[in-house]
Amino acid sequence: EGRLVESGGGMVHPGGSLRLSCAASDFVFSGWVMSWVRQAPGKGPEWVSTINSGGGATFYADSVKGRFTISRDNAKEVLYLQMNSLKPEDSALYYCASLLPGMKITSTDQADFGSWGQGTQVTVSS
Repeated sequence: EGRLVESGGGMVHPGGSLRLSCAASDFVFSGWVMSWVRQAPGKGPEWVSTINSGGGATFYADSVKGRFTISRDNAKEVLYLQMNSLKPEDSALYYCASLLPGMKITSTDQADFGSWGQGTQVTVSS
């Protein structure tokens, strides 16, 4: 179903910013709704954000609303997540994924996605 490769993670202090990227290949990126899902150690996956195929509609979890911005460049086949005002509780492995048609935009079940990346680690610590 295609390949997704995340990058841009790292370690930052609280209040800092990071921009995650997700490069897509081997599928028609522009036709897919895309999501970011994160998972902290010892916790279940948490939905973060979703963007429609054209980029005109975006959705956010309450925990990140106002701080994170999802966007996409269909020409470059890249998904982004701009993360500002980071908090320690944002620390997690962040995955990008392509949502299958008809699935809930808040889904965290890998069975609801066509492709799922390997993740990029974000650590927020003082």
